[in-house]
Amino acid sequence: MLQPTARRDGAPTDRTPVPGRAWLMLALATLGFALDFWAWALLSPLGPRFKDGLGLTSFQQSLLVAVPVLVGALGRIPVGALTDRFGGRLMFPLVSAATVVPVIYLGLAGHSSFAALLVGGFFLGIGGTAFAVGVPFVSAWFPPERRGLAIGVFGAGMGGTAISALTTVKLVEANGTAAPFVLTAVVLAAFAVLAAVVLRDAPARPVPTESLPRRLAATARLGITWQGSALYALVFGGYVAFSVYLPTYLKTGYGLSPADASNRMAGFVLLAVAMRPVGGWLSDRGGPVRVLSWAMAAVAAGAAVQAFTPDLAPLGTVAFLVMAAALGAGSGAVFALVALVAPASKVGSVTGVVGAAGGLGGFVPPLVMGSVYGALGSYALGLALLAAVAAAALVFTVTVVRRSLAARDGEPPPGARHGERRASRRP
Repeated sequence: MLQPTARRDGAPTDRTPVPGRAWLMLALATLGFALDFWAWALLSPLGPRFKDGLGLTSFQQSLLVAVPVLVGALGRIPVGALTDRFGGRLMFPLVSAATVVPVIYLGLAGHSSFAALLVGGFFLGIGGTAFAVGVPFVSAWFPPERRGLAIGVFGAGMGGTAISALTTVKLVEANGTAAPFVLTAVVLAAFAVLAAVVLRDAPARPVPTESLPRRLAATARLGITWQGSALYALVFGGYVAFSVYLPTYLKTGYGLSPADASNRMAGFVLLAVAMRPVGGWLSDRGGPVRVLSWAMAAVAAGAAVQAFTPDLAPLGTVAFLVMAAALGAGSGAVFALVALVAPASKVGSVTGVVGAAGGLGGFVPPLVMGSVYGALGSYALGLALLAAVAAAALVFTVTVVRRSLAARDGEPPPGARHGERRASRRP
C-alpha cells in the first residue's frame, strides 16, 4: 500500500477525511484541558497577595507558584503511559475529579499558612497532567496529516491559565479567598461527569500490551523523546514560566498593581494560546522544523531586548508579545513533530516525557528569576540566559532535529541535490 507522501521537514501532503465525531472529541478534550489548567494556575495570580499577607520572601513566593508546575510536569510521565494503556475516556474524568480535591482544600482551609499552601499546591499539580491525557487521546482520532492542527487546537486549552489570571484576583476581592476555588471546583466536577458520559476513545486506538516499566524504557530509547523534550522545555516551559511569574515581574520591575499585572499576563497567555493551533497548522503545511526555527529565533530576540528592561510602552510590550507568539507557535510545532514521528502505541508515553520536560522547563525559571532579583536587584541576567538558551535551541533544531526528521523520511542529509532528495523518499 502506498504511504502518504511528505514534503520537506515532514509535512504530509495527503488529506484523509476526518469523521465528525473526532471534532466533538477534540472539542470536549480541549474544554477539559482548559478547565484543568484553570485549576492548575489558581495560585499564580494570588502570589503577590500571599506574599504580602503571609510575609513571604521572593524565593518562597516563587516556590509557591512553582510547586504545582513541578508536580504537574513529573506526573505527566506515568499519566501519559497510563493513557496509552487505558485511554482518555477513563483518564480524563479521573484526572479532573482528582483535581477537585486540592482545589476545595485550598479554598476552604489551605490558604492560611505557607506550609498549607505548599501542600495544596503539591496536589494541585494533578491538574497539570491532563495534557498527557489529551495528546494521545486526540492524536488517535486524527490522521497524521491533520494531527498538527488537531493537537494545536487541543493545546489552546492551556488558555485556562488566562481564565485564572482574569478572574481569580477579582473574585477574591469581591467575594473572599474561597470564591475562585469553589467556582473552579464546581465547574471541574461537572466536566468530570460530562467526560465520563460522553468521551469515547478512537475505534482504532492501538493498545500496548507491555508492562508500564517496559513501555517507559522503550520510550526512553526513542530519539524523538529527547529531542521533543529539549525543545518543549524551552517553548512550553517559557510559556509556563511567564504565565506564573509575569505578575511578580511586572509588579516588582515596573511597579504595576496586582490587577494590572494580572491583566497584562492574561494578554500574554491569550496570544500564546491563539498561536498554538497556528503553529500546528503551519507545521502540517511547511513542516515543524521550519516553525520551530522561526520560534526559537523570535524568543531569542525578544528576551535579548527585554534584558535591558525597556519601557513597557511600546518596546517592552512588543518584546513580550513577540515571545508569547513564538512560544505558542513553537509549542504547537513540537507536538506536531511528536505526532508525526512517535510510534502510534507510544504517543502517550512520549507525550508524558516531553510534557514533563515542558513543565520542568517552567519550574526552573521562576526560581532563577526570584534568586537573581534577590541577589542583584535586577532581572536582566535571567532574561539574558533565556536569550542564550533560545539561540542554542535554534542551532539544535536546524541541525540535530532536521537530520533526524530527514532520516525518518528516508531523505539524504541537508545539502544533497534536489533530485537525490526526491528520489530517496519512500513511495
